[in-house]
Amino acid sequence: MSSTSEDMEKKLTFRRYKEDDQDWKQWQDKIFDADHSHLCPEYVLSSPPCQASCPAGEDIRGYLNIARGIEKPPAGVTWQEYAFRRITEANPFPSVMGRVCPAPCESGCNRNQVEDFVGINSVEHFVGDWALTNKMAYVNKAEPTGKKIAVLGGGPAGLACAYQLALKGHSITIFDEHELLGGMMRYGIPGFRTPREVLDGEIQRILDLGVQTRMKTRVGSDIAMAQLEQEYDAIFMAMGAQSGRPLPVPGAEAPNCVTAMAFLRAFNDGRLQYVGKRVVVIGGGDTSIDVATVARRLGKITHDTETERPEHIIAGNVAHDVAEASVREGAEVVLVSRASIDKMHANKHEIEQALAEGIDILGGVMPIAVILGADGRATALRVAEFDMVKGESVIREGTERDLPADLVVSAIGQAVDFTGLEEFNNNKGLIKPDSHYRFPGKKHIFVGGDVIKPHLLTTAIGHASIAAEGIHAFLDGHEELDKRPKVDAHRFDLLRKLVEKGMKIEEYNHQQMHGSDTSAFAVHNFEDRSAKYVIPSTELFLGHFLFAERHKRETITLNAEQALGNFEERLAALNEPQVVAEAKRCMSCGLCFECDNCVVYCPQAAVFKVKRDKSTLGRYVDTDYSKCIGCHICADVCPTGYIQMGMGE
Repeated sequence: MSSTSEDMEKKLTFRRYKEDDQDWKQWQDKIFDADHSHLCPEYVLSSPPCQASCPAGEDIRGYLNIARGIEKPPAGVTWQEYAFRRITEANPFPSVMGRVCPAPCESGCNRNQVEDFVGINSVEHFVGDWALTNKMAYVNKAEPTGKKIAVLGGGPAGLACAYQLALKGHSITIFDEHELLGGMMRYGIPGFRTPREVLDGEIQRILDLGVQTRMKTRVGSDIAMAQLEQEYDAIFMAMGAQSGRPLPVPGAEAPNCVTAMAFLRAFNDGRLQYVGKRVVVIGGGDTSIDVATVARRLGKITHDTETERPEHIIAGNVAHDVAEASVREGAEVVLVSRASIDKMHANKHEIEQALAEGIDILGGVMPIAVILGADGRATALRVAEFDMVKGESVIREGTERDLPADLVVSAIGQAVDFTGLEEFNNNKGLIKPDSHYRFPGKKHIFVGGDVIKPHLLTTAIGHASIAAEGIHAFLDGHEELDKRPKVDAHRFDLLRKLVEKGMKIEEYNHQQMHGSDTSAFAVHNFEDRSAKYVIPSTELFLGHFLFAERHKRETITLNAEQALGNFEERLAALNEPQVVAEAKRCMSCGLCFECDNCVVYCPQAAVFKVKRDKSTLGRYVDTDYSKCIGCHICADVCPTGYIQMGMGE
């Protein structure tokens, strides 16, 4: 049908382009343009989520790459020693932490998107034990500064801070009220989780740096804080939170109602050799599991005297007769938690072990009273189910029940003893520092560990590392401290690798010039975003990684009878081939691991391997921009997300 002149005069009802619209292309042209762009590849160092999740700030990717053979150690240094040196830049307790840390790094691991996380703790455990066996010592190259620092508390925070500051050339004295150093590592965690020879070995390495100690000396009572402020250039407060919180219910004043801290200290001191027939523990965290498993191992004896009841031992009045303890029998241990078993804060593995050992875990209930006998001692703990209504716990009527108990242990939290140090209490039983862990209003006093908020041992070590940097800067004359990085962790340093390789880094003359890619003052095509950016799994080429089953450490699981009197370590280290294989599962998120994908798949041969004498980790490949067309294939096939398209924006 032909159009009439009248039809031709009608206005169009649809237009693909508007008047004066000049920016258009055919869809065919868009396809032809897809193979190139104005962007070019750049090599971007990002932080992996494992490091960003590590409270101690360990360079986890670094020591895994060392174990797998990607990052080569200097001549004459074994990979084990090199990995040990890398770990201990942040954490001087690899053997202890490899055993007891709940490993938030593994929860953050991008490998979880493929099949299962990398066994980071397993590698750290192996390296830490290797260092002890081979008597690795710390090397202090710093010149003495003449500055003196007092460290209050010989636990993980105090020891870690003393270690970091000693390596900077300062003179350190640790004040601790106990007979031995270690804090919660010794007096809180039982020996079958932290073998004492391991703990002692890692502490001794720190003392060998020249760190002095004054044991059985409590600051605030045995010596005044004001005296330390006069005698020392700076102070680090890391007293810990080793006072337990009693149950806030009627009847909790009974003599056989004790705190978890008192219970564990009596056990770790060797004074507590057995408990009553029935022990009830209230908690839900790792400490409550430690109390329950210790009680299960100690068991009961058939006959005990009035003076040797567990509460008297825990109070420090007497000590149990070791010979009598040899006739012990199993104790009935019940762990009560407000949270359901699947939502308890304790390590899931430890919960499974406790259940296997015959410990009864009762979740979803709250204690409401301690039932007392005629003699004033606790005979049971009354619990009930509850609902949360507008933030308040409301008991469900008719759900009350009594749990028979000869000993009730409260593991509901810890508290700081501020006797003689009241001015530092934030009125909530803790200390509130700034982001550098400096006490407000006192530029020479820093704090760390559980005095800030009771948390993980690795958290305390992380506090110590940051505080040590602040103390060092303060003693160096910097009263105002620089802002801390968003990702506050130890990380890969490309310049250090270049220097280690023997390459000279020239001074930049700050003049504009062409050809910076061939200049020795610049690292061509490289950007370090690791202080502020954590690379997610979505920026990795996950298709590169094949399924590889995790190498798991052997764990000895005991039943109720086997647990009685068994204080042997339950966790076995991986052997060297297993450790290397496990490290190879690391995806090296945010850093090249030399897979050659970019070189192989570049259609323009623009990406090339750096010459061997100039090559090092992080500078394995480079780009010839005279050949690059910006096709982004190299970025697409980079498994680690190290190559990103940019530089044209």
